[in-house]
Amino acid sequence: MKFLKRLFIGLISFLVVLIIALYVFDYDYLLKAVRTIYFTGHTTAYLEDYKKFNNTRIEAGNPQAWPQAKNYNTYELSDTLRNIHKTYGSIAYVVIKNDSLVFEDYYDGFGQNSRSNSFSMAKSYVSAMLGKAIKDGYIKSLNQPVGDFISEYSTGTAAQMTVGDLASMASGLNWDETYYSPFSVTTRAYFDDDLEPVMLNLGMKEKPGTCYKYLSGNTQLLAMVLEKATSKKLADYLSKSFWKPLGSPEDALWQLDSEEGGLVKAYCCIASNALDFARLAKLYKDYGNWKGTQILDSMFVTKSITPRFSGEPYGYGFWLKDFKGKKVFMMRGHLGQYVMVIPEDDLIVVRLGHSRGKVNETFYPDELDSYLEEAYKMN
Repeated sequence: MKFLKRLFIGLISFLVVLIIALYVFDYDYLLKAVRTIYFTGHTTAYLEDYKKFNNTRIEAGNPQAWPQAKNYNTYELSDTLRNIHKTYGSIAYVVIKNDSLVFEDYYDGFGQNSRSNSFSMAKSYVSAMLGKAIKDGYIKSLNQPVGDFISEYSTGTAAQMTVGDLASMASGLNWDETYYSPFSVTTRAYFDDDLEPVMLNLGMKEKPGTCYKYLSGNTQLLAMVLEKATSKKLADYLSKSFWKPLGSPEDALWQLDSEEGGLVKAYCCIASNALDFARLAKLYKDYGNWKGTQILDSMFVTKSITPRFSGEPYGYGFWLKDFKGKKVFMMRGHLGQYVMVIPEDDLIVVRLGHSRGKVNETFYPDELDSYLEEAYKMN
């Protein structure tokens, strides 16, 4: 009994010392990580973790339903794709051809209006808002220096960094894009209660504008630029510029670093559904035009879905690849969230889910092409 008592006291003492050490060495965000992720049985961020965080609302308005094709949901999925859905835990698979809904199916208790975490698909929205801010006159061009808006990046090498460098992942920021290390800045950004000082004190690692390097910090800093330039909260600007004009019938949520009024986690974490995620893809497929209204400049869209650096899989906020000789651009997020577009065939394919396969030398998992191949079988 005395042994158990000593063991209990020793354990409590250890935990107290550990917690004090986390605060002293500025790693207290890990307590939030343990509480929101590990204590829920997960080892990384997950599709419904937005429920564990503070969120702000992206308001919908003037709902516009996707029209259904004549052959809507008459196709039976192949065994190959069914197995892929099962293996990687798909929750949504949607095919839209010629702007009409051809097929949709949902799994694991999720439905048409179920929210799930966009993860890095949010980066495409932030890039789109950059294009809108340029069109609205808040920002001069892709070449405007970040330092014009954020003084901490107005001197030295940082003064060369432009808003376009942030959108195209060519900033040169000192950022560690490691998802599974508890001590990386990416992990800190996900759980820290105050993102602003983290972002303002990153410093530079490389010369801006010289090469592609995927860093979530680029998008977070770009979001801060947008809020400075527009004098609007990012969720409000997204609602006014895209969510409402594109006819999303459902409000979305965007995770905050702290309480209402804090910074949105702009590099990730819009909670919405497959059909509403597909709307931005349609806008870009149609070069910024939505049912006769030019929401984004067509030249900006063209630039966004073209590699900035030869041989790299990224434009401005969108991932790029080839599929059987056809050009594909996509929104892409952690654990296999995809909104894929093949403009040549007026095709949009959405896949959301709990996990994905291992990324190969082409920057994508092997099963990704299967989602597209199946869509082409739907006549």
